[in-house]
Amino acid sequence: MSTGEPTPGLRERTRRAVHREIAEVGMALFLEHGFEETTIDQIAEAAGISRRSFFRYFATKEDVVLGDMVDRGHRIGAALAARPPGEEPWAAVRAALLALRDEGPVDPAADLGIARMMHRAPSLRTRSLEKHLSWQEILVPELARRLREEHGFDGVRAEHRAAAVIATALTCLDVATETWLRLDGGASLEDLWDEAVAAVRA
Repeated sequence: MSTGEPTPGLRERTRRAVHREIAEVGMALFLEHGFEETTIDQIAEAAGISRRSFFRYFATKEDVVLGDMVDRGHRIGAALAARPPGEEPWAAVRAALLALRDEGPVDPAADLGIARMMHRAPSLRTRSLEKHLSWQEILVPELARRLREEHGFDGVRAEHRAAAVIATALTCLDVATETWLRLDGGASLEDLWDEAVAAVRA
């Protein structure tokens, strides 16, 4: 049965496959040698492409790590929209964030290595903060809609509350990640996020 969504053509499927392969090669080099120490030329050579071809898929080296952040934001937004009507806002946001984690197999060692690399590289930290702002632009309208339709808040107050919840949730995610790194992955990131949110809400 058709889902109504167009099936990507061969050219687009090939492009996605090459994009994914370059990203995987780049991440492997970053984790082995360090983000700052790895050059675009090294990624291109390891992927079997030219430097010029690299830039057809990624605008910057940072995009190899963070290029799908906006898409992740849209997936979190879709998960938030799919939460049950009337669900408490914080519970809905928490479930939407966890839905992203549940998309694929969990590799704690790889996740820890990627998070540590992002924490240490100034350019990655800056770009990550920029991408989180894009998440706010995606998530705030959806949460505001839920607050209007399901919890009775008017337009301005709904947007105000939604912006506060989403900004706090993402800040708590950053704080939890930093603590998770200091503990060398010795605690659950989910539990650390819950602790950070509880501290704010208290």
